[in-house]
Amino acid sequence: MSNKIPRDPQNDYTREMAEVRQRFVGEKCGHTPHHLNHYSFDPAVLPGNIEHFSGVAQVPIGFAGPLLVNGEYAQGEFFVPLATTEGTLVASYNRGMKALHASGGIKTTICSDAMQRAPVFIFKDARDARDFGNWIKQEDTLAKMRELAESTTSIGKLLNIEHYIANKFLYLRFNYYTGDAAGQNMVGKATFLVCEWIKQERPEVLHYYLESNFATDKKGSQINVIRTRGKRVTAEATIPRAVLENLMHTSVEPLHYHHQIANIGGFISHVNNNGAHSANGITAIFIATGQDVANVAESSAGILFAEKTPNDELYLSITIPSLIVGTYGGGTGLATQRECLEILGCYGTGKVKKFAEIVAATVLAGELSLASAISGLDWVSSHDKYGRNRP
Repeated sequence: MSNKIPRDPQNDYTREMAEVRQRFVGEKCGHTPHHLNHYSFDPAVLPGNIEHFSGVAQVPIGFAGPLLVNGEYAQGEFFVPLATTEGTLVASYNRGMKALHASGGIKTTICSDAMQRAPVFIFKDARDARDFGNWIKQEDTLAKMRELAESTTSIGKLLNIEHYIANKFLYLRFNYYTGDAAGQNMVGKATFLVCEWIKQERPEVLHYYLESNFATDKKGSQINVIRTRGKRVTAEATIPRAVLENLMHTSVEPLHYHHQIANIGGFISHVNNNGAHSANGITAIFIATGQDVANVAESSAGILFAEKTPNDELYLSITIPSLIVGTYGGGTGLATQRECLEILGCYGTGKVKKFAEIVAATVLAGELSLASAISGLDWVSSHDKYGRNRP
């Protein structure tokens, strides 16, 4: 029997072909799957989302809420779908949402929005690289590049181009607005057309690569913390002392003090997030709503701030500098993923900023809950009760 995974070049997205591949894997690996083939959608909707479709991974979904958001795009109460296999996670976010609801809700603000592609151009020396960079900055050059880039998409807009010279290389970061799509493929196509035009116009360019690792796609980086990739969104709230004491079993001072100590720990360990666990909530929402889960690598970066107010309350905020989300395209249109976005009122065009605010607000709820559990010394007991630490 061939080791080549079966494929029908004419009609590969069918239940029959999925079952053929399941039997193939069962014979090759000595274990026949019994759960992969339970799903409710037509595989014909999957081209562009997956190859060699063979079934589905069933990830449990729980709802946390109500999450009260006072945003510019997300306003009101939301019940947030969280797809996870980590016990305690949904309960923890639910607890944080309850406390923040009792505190008047979470204020959310999107400060910037851009998706990047970062080609690198190679020259014989640094002087050629510098002169080429000066040409790129000319208004007529930028206008032509913008015209070419935007001819490839009905949505995307080329906002600006950043320049970074090292040795005989010029690294460019093309910054785009991508509407309701996350936009990585969109900006790749747009930038490729521009680079091909540059290659024809500038003979001093010896070679170029469409991606130089400077956009840091699917990787956390300091440049994205500073410059933004996706949405830069802040969620903030002020929590009264009584709410912390009655609902979270802690108080203002221990939470504030623990935040100061955790900042030192984060500085020593050189983390990309001085908070507790924003990746937990982001990943669970991403899986539930059809986001590209690998984007958690960038989206998990966070800047947490806490202070004791003059009224003896706790002000808590988190900035997510590179939150990459979409409400249109990719996996967002698949059956359960679309349903989860629709439950949030976030499916389709004109909804991505609302969705980003909901994600950020959810993250803040998780930060409050876990920080309270740590400072209140009930973190381990919670996992004993709800999670993995069963005897």
